[in-house]
Amino acid sequence: MGELYRKLEEYSRSDYYPFHMPGHKRRRESAAGSLGKIYGLDITEIDGFDNLHQAGGILAQSQERAAGIYGADRTWFLVNGSTCGILSAVMAAAGRGDRLLMARNSHRSVYHGAYLRELETSYLYPPVLEEWGIAGSIEPREVERALKEQPEIAAVLVTSPTYEGILSDVAEIAYITHSYGRPLIVDEAHGAHFGLHPDYPPSSVSLGADVVIHSLHKTLPSMTQTALLHLKGNLIPAERLERYLRIFQTSSPSYVLMASIDACMDMVEREGERRLESLLQIRRSLAERLKGSRHLRLLDGQTGRPGGGTVFRMDPCKLVIAGQGCGMTGVRIYDALRKRYHLQPEMAAEGYALAILTMMDTKEGVDRLAEALLEMDREIREDAGMAAGRRKSGELQKSLKKAPGKPEESVMTIARAYTEEQAQVPVGECGGRIAAEFINLYPPGIPLAVPGERLSNDLINSLVHNRGMGLNVQGIEKNGCIRVVKE
Repeated sequence: MGELYRKLEEYSRSDYYPFHMPGHKRRRESAAGSLGKIYGLDITEIDGFDNLHQAGGILAQSQERAAGIYGADRTWFLVNGSTCGILSAVMAAAGRGDRLLMARNSHRSVYHGAYLRELETSYLYPPVLEEWGIAGSIEPREVERALKEQPEIAAVLVTSPTYEGILSDVAEIAYITHSYGRPLIVDEAHGAHFGLHPDYPPSSVSLGADVVIHSLHKTLPSMTQTALLHLKGNLIPAERLERYLRIFQTSSPSYVLMASIDACMDMVEREGERRLESLLQIRRSLAERLKGSRHLRLLDGQTGRPGGGTVFRMDPCKLVIAGQGCGMTGVRIYDALRKRYHLQPEMAAEGYALAILTMMDTKEGVDRLAEALLEMDREIREDAGMAAGRRKSGELQKSLKKAPGKPEESVMTIARAYTEEQAQVPVGECGGRIAAEFINLYPPGIPLAVPGERLSNDLINSLVHNRGMGLNVQGIEKNGCIRVVKE
């Protein structure tokens, strides 16, 4: 087990009486069942346990070990999730009012950072895998074009892998970005397992990125809300990152969460490569079994070439499952797996369902998934009439496929749209209005509309359609209205 966890266990068994926070006083009867053990480990910054905001002891050692695992110059534990790491990175990389070049399919936290920093934003639009309705890889030439045309860009931020597991060529993007003297931030929240096995994608830390953010809890055995922020090189000063981490991280970091990070790093060091090798064999076996399916299929790295979107590489731990030439929408696949087979996928979109594999998955669990999908496939009847409906699954992503900076797209900055007087307008009447709030499907939390953007009729129609499908569209009020800038 990790050193921090071992020391917490030892302390919980000692006769030290806590005249300090937290209020449960480490009394296990504060919570029923196994939760009581967690209460016994939950402490505050007391002697011998270091302080995350000025680490010099056991936490400093744990962070140094994590940096060594990923090859970073510095690594910080995050207990407010990847969100606080992204906010800190954006604030540290760009000054107030600067311009950020960012992937349009970035997580909402990136936009929040742009808002707080009052940044101008330019967008990189990934091509769309039209058959699936999924954003492909960021094209390095688009990064270079933007940097050449807009020398005022202060930093570049891309998401790799995406929620669906699609990677971009980070090495080439980093080379281009650095040739213009600009730092590259990579939101690698879904790639904390990268670089830990030679047959998996390398981590962006090793590919030249300046700051990389990992959500440990997404793909590694660590508790929800735990993450890492890595720094490489000197384009972004470490002290500037630390300044913002002190702002966006809680001043009372959970020792239980930090011990979870430490224990996760311990498992990665001792068993990570072996477990990832086993997972790779399980994943290959699943793909082989599903080759016999007639209708259900998995997205792979070749999908989308050459007609309407490219995939540089895919994360083998993401299973994007869709029906082909049949009436199985992503929602139907999701519901069938959950209700009939008691298999809980990660999320459903209109055109596909998404499942996540990690090093903690078992062969038995993945076999259950394979058997369920094959049985579902056998029961699917041909329904050519549904083909047109399936094609609509790309509409939301297609609505994002526009050149950065077009006037009808971004009318004002996020900060200005947030502060302008607002009005609530029924969703069906919002075409042509300027958004004053983020609108997104959740998960994954990638904005379909950003404050300051003009809402197109195509996007409004897609939002109405997806609400009708039962998908969770955030940004539409309970009264069916959207907040727009008042005219």
